Amino acid sequence: MTNARERILGSIQRGLGRPGQLEQATTLVDARLADIPKNLIPARAALSDPVARLALFTEEAERVQATVARVSNLAAVPHEVARYLASSALPLTIKAAPQLKVVQWASQPMLSVFYGIADADDVTGVSQAFGGVAETGTLVFRSGPETPTTLNFMPPNHIAVVDATDIAGDYEAIWSRVRAETREPAEAATFMPRTVNWVTGPSRSADIEQTLLLGAHGPLRLHIVIVNAYR
Repeated sequence: MTNARERILGSIQRGLGRPGQLEQATTLVDARLADIPKNLIPARAALSDPVARLALFTEEAERVQATVARVSNLAAVPHEVARYLASSALPLTIKAAPQLKVVQWASQPMLSVFYGIADADDVTGVSQAFGGVAETGTLVFRSGPETPTTLNFMPPNHIAVVDATDIAGDYEAIWSRVRAETREPAEAATFMPRTVNWVTGPSRSADIEQTLLLGAHGPLRLHIVIVNAYR
Protein backbone atom coordinates (compact mmCIF):
# COMPACT_ATOMS: atom_id res chain seq x y z
CA MET A 1 0.00 0.00 0.00
CA THR A 2 1.35 3.48 -0.83
CA ASN A 3 2.27 5.94 1.94
CA ALA A 4 -0.35 8.41 0.74
CA ARG A 5 -3.05 5.77 0.88
CA GLU A 6 -1.92 4.70 4.34
CA ARG A 7 -2.15 8.29 5.58
CA ILE A 8 -5.63 8.78 4.15
CA LEU A 9 -7.00 5.52 5.50
CA GLY A 10 -5.25 6.12 8.81
CA SER A 11 -6.99 9.48 9.15
CA ILE A 12 -10.35 7.84 8.41
CA GLN A 13 -9.69 5.14 11.00
CA ARG A 14 -8.73 7.71 13.64
CA GLY A 15 -11.83 9.73 12.82
CA LEU A 16 -13.95 6.64 13.36
CA GLY A 17 -12.24 5.96 16.67
CA ARG A 18 -10.62 2.74 15.42
CA PRO A 19 -6.93 3.65 14.98
CA GLY A 20 -5.60 0.12 15.52
CA GLN A 21 -7.66 -1.68 12.88
CA LEU A 22 -6.08 -0.38 9.67
CA GLU A 23 -3.29 -2.96 9.55
CA GLN A 24 -5.70 -5.80 10.30
CA ALA A 25 -8.15 -4.67 7.60
CA THR A 26 -5.32 -4.32 5.08
CA THR A 27 -4.13 -7.86 5.83
CA LEU A 28 -7.63 -9.25 5.29
CA VAL A 29 -8.03 -7.44 1.95
CA ASP A 30 -4.59 -8.58 0.73
CA ALA A 31 -5.39 -12.16 1.70
CA ARG A 32 -8.68 -12.12 -0.20
CA LEU A 33 -7.06 -10.63 -3.32
CA ALA A 34 -4.35 -13.29 -3.18
CA ASP A 35 -6.89 -16.10 -3.09
CA ILE A 36 -10.00 -15.06 -5.03
CA PRO A 37 -12.89 -17.50 -4.45
CA LYS A 38 -13.87 -19.30 -7.67
CA ASN A 39 -17.44 -19.01 -8.91
CA LEU A 40 -19.36 -21.84 -10.50
CA ILE A 41 -18.10 -22.29 -14.08
CA PRO A 42 -20.69 -23.52 -16.62
CA ALA A 43 -19.73 -26.86 -18.16
CA ARG A 44 -19.87 -25.42 -21.69
CA ALA A 45 -17.14 -22.93 -20.74
CA ALA A 46 -14.81 -25.42 -19.08
CA LEU A 47 -12.88 -26.18 -22.25
CA SER A 48 -9.26 -27.29 -21.97
CA ASP A 49 -8.92 -27.76 -25.75
CA PRO A 50 -7.92 -24.41 -27.38
CA VAL A 51 -9.42 -25.48 -30.71
CA ALA A 52 -12.77 -26.12 -29.02
CA ARG A 53 -12.58 -22.74 -27.28
CA LEU A 54 -11.95 -20.99 -30.58
CA ALA A 55 -14.83 -22.82 -32.27
CA LEU A 56 -17.26 -21.94 -29.45
CA PHE A 57 -16.10 -18.32 -29.39
CA THR A 58 -16.67 -18.01 -33.15
CA GLU A 59 -20.09 -19.64 -32.94
CA GLU A 60 -21.25 -17.41 -30.10
CA ALA A 61 -19.85 -14.21 -31.66
CA GLU A 62 -21.63 -14.91 -34.94
CA ARG A 63 -24.81 -15.72 -33.01
CA VAL A 64 -24.92 -12.08 -31.85
CA GLN A 65 -24.35 -10.65 -35.36
CA ALA A 66 -20.58 -10.17 -35.21
CA THR A 67 -18.48 -11.36 -38.13
CA VAL A 68 -15.31 -13.36 -37.57
CA ALA A 69 -12.18 -13.89 -39.66
CA ARG A 70 -9.07 -15.92 -38.85
CA VAL A 71 -5.54 -15.00 -39.90
CA SER A 72 -2.31 -16.87 -39.33
CA ASN A 73 -0.27 -13.98 -37.92
CA LEU A 74 -0.21 -10.25 -37.20
CA ALA A 75 1.29 -9.49 -40.62
CA ALA A 76 -1.96 -10.68 -42.23
CA VAL A 77 -4.13 -8.22 -40.31
CA PRO A 78 -3.82 -5.28 -42.79
CA HIS A 79 -4.99 -7.44 -45.70
CA GLU A 80 -8.00 -8.68 -43.72
CA VAL A 81 -8.93 -5.17 -42.59
CA ALA A 82 -8.70 -3.85 -46.16
CA ARG A 83 -10.71 -6.83 -47.45
CA TYR A 84 -13.45 -6.29 -44.88
CA LEU A 85 -13.72 -2.56 -45.54
CA ALA A 86 -13.88 -3.07 -49.31
CA SER A 87 -16.47 -5.86 -49.05
CA SER A 88 -18.62 -3.66 -46.80
CA ALA A 89 -18.32 -0.64 -49.13
CA LEU A 90 -16.60 1.34 -46.37
CA PRO A 91 -13.85 3.95 -46.78
CA LEU A 92 -10.32 2.53 -46.63
CA THR A 93 -9.51 4.77 -43.68
CA ILE A 94 -9.24 3.64 -40.07
CA LYS A 95 -8.50 5.10 -36.65
CA ALA A 96 -6.38 2.53 -34.83
CA ALA A 97 -5.24 2.10 -31.24
CA PRO A 98 -1.60 3.17 -30.68
CA GLN A 99 -1.00 -0.39 -29.47
CA LEU A 100 -1.39 -1.50 -33.09
CA LYS A 101 1.49 0.60 -34.44
CA VAL A 102 3.51 -2.63 -34.55
CA VAL A 103 1.27 -3.84 -37.39
CA GLN A 104 2.80 -3.41 -40.87
CA TRP A 105 -0.07 -1.37 -42.29
CA ALA A 106 2.15 -0.21 -45.17
CA SER A 107 1.64 -3.62 -46.77
CA GLN A 108 -1.75 -2.25 -47.85
CA PRO A 109 -0.87 1.09 -49.53
CA MET A 110 -4.53 1.92 -50.24
CA LEU A 111 -5.29 1.85 -46.51
CA SER A 112 -5.05 5.15 -44.61
CA VAL A 113 -4.23 4.64 -40.94
CA PHE A 114 -4.43 7.19 -38.12
CA TYR A 115 -3.85 6.60 -34.41
CA GLY A 116 -5.41 7.91 -31.22
CA ILE A 117 -8.81 8.42 -29.65
CA ALA A 118 -11.89 8.26 -31.85
CA ASP A 119 -13.45 11.43 -33.23
CA ALA A 120 -17.05 11.99 -34.28
CA ASP A 121 -15.99 11.79 -37.94
CA ASP A 122 -14.23 8.43 -37.70
CA VAL A 123 -16.08 5.73 -39.63
CA THR A 124 -14.06 2.69 -38.51
CA GLY A 125 -12.15 2.10 -35.29
CA VAL A 126 -9.61 -0.70 -34.93
CA SER A 127 -8.56 -1.87 -31.50
CA GLN A 128 -6.82 -4.84 -29.92
CA ALA A 129 -8.76 -6.85 -27.37
CA PHE A 130 -7.16 -7.95 -24.14
CA GLY A 131 -8.96 -11.26 -24.53
CA GLY A 132 -12.10 -13.10 -25.49
CA VAL A 133 -14.62 -15.35 -23.74
CA ALA A 134 -15.76 -18.46 -25.60
CA GLU A 135 -18.76 -18.90 -23.31
CA THR A 136 -20.57 -15.93 -24.86
CA GLY A 137 -18.43 -14.73 -27.79
CA THR A 138 -17.46 -11.68 -25.73
CA LEU A 139 -14.43 -9.43 -26.24
CA VAL A 140 -12.65 -7.77 -23.32
CA PHE A 141 -10.89 -4.39 -23.57
CA ARG A 142 -8.73 -2.66 -20.97
CA SER A 143 -8.60 1.13 -21.12
CA GLY A 144 -5.29 2.97 -21.29
CA PRO A 145 -3.20 5.40 -23.35
CA GLU A 146 -2.38 2.66 -25.87
CA THR A 147 -5.95 1.32 -25.97
CA PRO A 148 -8.43 4.24 -26.11
CA THR A 149 -11.91 3.19 -25.04
CA THR A 150 -13.53 5.57 -27.54
CA LEU A 151 -12.41 3.33 -30.43
CA ASN A 152 -14.67 0.57 -29.10
CA PHE A 153 -17.82 2.66 -28.99
CA MET A 154 -17.81 5.84 -31.10
CA PRO A 155 -17.21 4.78 -34.73
CA PRO A 156 -20.18 3.02 -36.35
CA ASN A 157 -17.84 0.23 -37.46
CA HIS A 158 -15.54 -1.58 -35.05
CA ILE A 159 -12.79 -4.00 -36.00
CA ALA A 160 -11.30 -5.89 -33.07
CA VAL A 161 -8.05 -7.81 -33.23
CA VAL A 162 -7.63 -10.61 -30.70
CA ASP A 163 -4.96 -13.28 -30.33
CA ALA A 164 -6.30 -16.83 -30.33
CA THR A 165 -4.20 -17.63 -27.25
CA ASP A 166 -6.03 -14.87 -25.33
CA ILE A 167 -9.45 -16.46 -25.81
CA ALA A 168 -10.49 -18.10 -22.54
CA GLY A 169 -13.40 -20.36 -21.82
CA ASP A 170 -15.04 -18.27 -19.09
CA TYR A 171 -15.22 -14.80 -17.55
CA GLU A 172 -13.33 -15.78 -14.41
CA ALA A 173 -10.24 -16.76 -16.41
CA ILE A 174 -10.10 -13.27 -17.93
CA TRP A 175 -10.40 -11.58 -14.54
CA SER A 176 -7.59 -13.79 -13.27
CA ARG A 177 -5.40 -12.54 -16.14
CA VAL A 178 -6.28 -8.93 -15.40
CA ARG A 179 -5.23 -9.38 -11.78
CA ALA A 180 -2.11 -11.36 -12.65
CA GLU A 181 -0.90 -8.65 -15.02
CA THR A 182 -1.65 -5.87 -12.55
CA ARG A 183 0.83 -5.26 -9.78
CA GLU A 184 1.40 -2.75 -6.99
CA PRO A 185 2.64 0.63 -8.20
CA ALA A 186 5.99 -0.33 -9.82
CA GLU A 187 5.10 1.12 -13.24
CA ALA A 188 2.05 2.83 -14.69
CA ALA A 189 1.71 0.02 -17.23
CA THR A 190 1.01 -2.42 -14.40
CA PHE A 191 -1.80 -0.43 -12.78
CA MET A 192 -5.33 -1.79 -12.76
CA PRO A 193 -7.08 -0.15 -15.77
CA ARG A 194 -9.70 2.49 -15.06
CA THR A 195 -12.23 0.49 -17.06
CA VAL A 196 -12.56 -3.05 -18.36
CA ASN A 197 -15.17 -3.19 -21.12
CA TRP A 198 -16.94 -6.40 -22.13
CA VAL A 199 -18.34 -6.27 -25.67
CA THR A 200 -20.69 -8.93 -27.03
CA GLY A 201 -21.60 -8.24 -30.65
CA PRO A 202 -22.59 -4.88 -32.16
CA SER A 203 -24.55 -2.38 -30.09
CA ARG A 204 -28.23 -3.29 -29.89
CA SER A 205 -31.55 -2.37 -28.30
CA ALA A 206 -35.06 -3.80 -28.30
CA ASP A 207 -36.63 -1.08 -26.14
CA ILE A 208 -39.14 -0.03 -28.81
CA GLU A 209 -41.84 -2.66 -29.34
CA GLN A 210 -39.28 -5.41 -28.64
CA THR A 211 -37.83 -4.94 -32.13
CA LEU A 212 -34.08 -5.56 -32.27
CA LEU A 213 -32.18 -2.53 -33.56
CA LEU A 214 -28.44 -2.77 -34.19
CA GLY A 215 -26.19 0.25 -33.69
CA ALA A 216 -28.53 1.84 -31.15
CA HIS A 217 -25.88 3.06 -28.71
CA GLY A 218 -22.61 2.26 -30.45
CA PRO A 219 -21.13 0.39 -33.43
CA LEU A 220 -23.51 -0.97 -36.03
CA ARG A 221 -20.96 -3.58 -37.12
CA LEU A 222 -18.36 -5.60 -35.22
CA HIS A 223 -15.74 -7.54 -37.16
CA ILE A 224 -13.39 -9.76 -35.15
CA VAL A 225 -9.98 -10.70 -36.54
CA ILE A 226 -8.50 -13.67 -34.68
CA VAL A 227 -4.71 -13.80 -34.98
CA ASN A 228 -2.63 -16.98 -34.68
CA ALA A 229 -5.83 -18.95 -35.14
CA TYR A 230 -5.66 -22.71 -34.80
CA ARG A 231 -6.33 -24.44 -38.11
